Amino acid sequence: MDMDKNTDKKSDFKPYVPPEQAPPELTVTSVVIGVILAVVFGAANAYLGLRVGMTVSASIPAAVVSMGVLRILLRRKSVLESNIVQTIGSAGESLAAGAIFTMPVFFLWAKEGTSDPPGMLSISLTALLGGLLGVLFMVPLRKALIVKEHGVLPYPEGTACAEVLLAGEKGGTSARAVFAGMGIAALVKFVVDGLRVVPSMITVRVHALKTEFSTEIYPALVSVGYICGAKISSYLFAGGILGWFVLIPLIAAFGQETMLYPGTAPVAQMYLEGGANAIWGSYIRYIGAGAVAAGGMISLVKSLPLIVSTFAEAMKGLKTSGKEDGTETERTALDMNMKIVMGAIVLIILAIALFPDIPVSLVGAFLVAVFGFFFSAVSSRMVGLVGGSNNPVSGMAIATLLFATMVLKSTGDAGAHGMTGAIAIGSIICIIAAMSGDTSQDLKTGYLLGATPWRQQTGELIGAAVSAVTIGGVMLLLDTAWGFGSAELSAPQAMLMKMIVEGVMDGNLPWTLVWIGVFIAVVIEIFGIPVLPVAIGLYLPLRLSVPIMAGGLVRYAVARRSAGAAPDSEAGSGILFCSGMIAGEGLVGILLAVLAVVGAADAVDFSGRLDIGIAGGLAVFVFVVLAVAWAAVGRKK
Repeated sequence: MDMDKNTDKKSDFKPYVPPEQAPPELTVTSVVIGVILAVVFGAANAYLGLRVGMTVSASIPAAVVSMGVLRILLRRKSVLESNIVQTIGSAGESLAAGAIFTMPVFFLWAKEGTSDPPGMLSISLTALLGGLLGVLFMVPLRKALIVKEHGVLPYPEGTACAEVLLAGEKGGTSARAVFAGMGIAALVKFVVDGLRVVPSMITVRVHALKTEFSTEIYPALVSVGYICGAKISSYLFAGGILGWFVLIPLIAAFGQETMLYPGTAPVAQMYLEGGANAIWGSYIRYIGAGAVAAGGMISLVKSLPLIVSTFAEAMKGLKTSGKEDGTETERTALDMNMKIVMGAIVLIILAIALFPDIPVSLVGAFLVAVFGFFFSAVSSRMVGLVGGSNNPVSGMAIATLLFATMVLKSTGDAGAHGMTGAIAIGSIICIIAAMSGDTSQDLKTGYLLGATPWRQQTGELIGAAVSAVTIGGVMLLLDTAWGFGSAELSAPQAMLMKMIVEGVMDGNLPWTLVWIGVFIAVVIEIFGIPVLPVAIGLYLPLRLSVPIMAGGLVRYAVARRSAGAAPDSEAGSGILFCSGMIAGEGLVGILLAVLAVVGAADAVDFSGRLDIGIAGGLAVFVFVVLAVAWAAVGRKK
């Protein structure tokens, strides 16, 4: 099958597995393996997202692992069975991405005494209902976006995933790269944060500028840079340089003995006591928050024509669903029963309004229904055009939060109750958008391969349900071990959402700093540079942007070395190795969190007996970079 060929007519398209064939698909084996991967990649991406505010797609790594387990270990040969594994497995990452961008706010408010601490039931139930809605909203849209728009909407990640699975039909062994990355990252993470014999961060103070240059040495950060590529990594790094080598020196130079709100001491004293990081915490993160919020809104506004056309197509999809000339009898055209889907959506909306563990009123549930379907359609189409990595989910969440907070405040639902309600609405919408985008990508993969839609949709629901339970436990565990907003878990996106809701509800934001960030974003947009990566780099500590830049440079060097050869694909060993490193570090991070909670962390802590120092940290960092380069170049040989 020619994966790159665009067909103008649906009737011209022939999937890899014909409709008249029915190989194993939604089996016990595929469900079990998919559930395991959903838990693994969901937990790993939750950890990564809480550290740096970014997640990576799990579809292709899950597809590779499924091939390695099903075809190599279990000797099973159905490509549709492997497809179900990646469908379920990728749901974990998507739900985690939606949840960790918003839901940590509940924990932050609990520590401030604003609200009661959230329980696992509340977190998991909110995530579950949002995840189920994200899948169910996509069911009536499948024909409009996947079938009718075939050859128009490329769905780059869904198409790449199909290519990976088809390559596995010829005996691919790329799963080794994933597992190798997991092993190396797990070892490094345990040495750095478990044994603590190597410092996790290298810092050099630049006294002349009243700032510092620092980097963390973790494999996941280098891996994110490699996956994103040199261009996106450079934008992140540029944002970090702007914050730490332009804005911080300016504040230090002109502030001196001045005490600027929201700081609680003169700038000179702040630097003397806490270094450049103190200035960043009091001022730069608010500027970065304004830039990120503006970047999200700019991306959303730029997409308005697409949003309008998408909504129109969604309505058409609903009207024509189930009315095509006999094609419903074909296995590859069978969606879930539409009456059941619509009934389930209504029941979930009512559950959101009525369950006491979900702080959403009847008005909030109505907003979820409207915004949920709207942004589900938008997310699915955006993913079809530009891929999941460029899907402005955070912009959709920001728009929802702004509107929901204003609506709740205007109806008298203010204070702590209104703020928790707004975040709950934003969390559900964010999860819906993330899950709809993932579901559409997976359905595109299935469409190309000849999968049965209702079986894939069932797999997505299974993945969402398992991941919802997982994410509740992971978030409680990580908060107990380190706490959200700490150096270990900065939760940048959640901090931004918190600022937005508090700013609208209470008016307590340093709006001057926020507006500076907004206009920085506007200038960046005028220059034609992608706003969000630069804004995120400005918002994050520099120590996170530096290793991401290192990974991007490795990707650039590999591309230059391979000039004239086949271009690096989503299935390249470098990508798979880095995906494995992210998963490996995330899992060990959760293991260490468990040890911290049960009081056993000191048992593996060797920092009092052995400390390699800065030289050791630098050596580990170089080792990680070289490992990524070796994995990326190795596939060329």
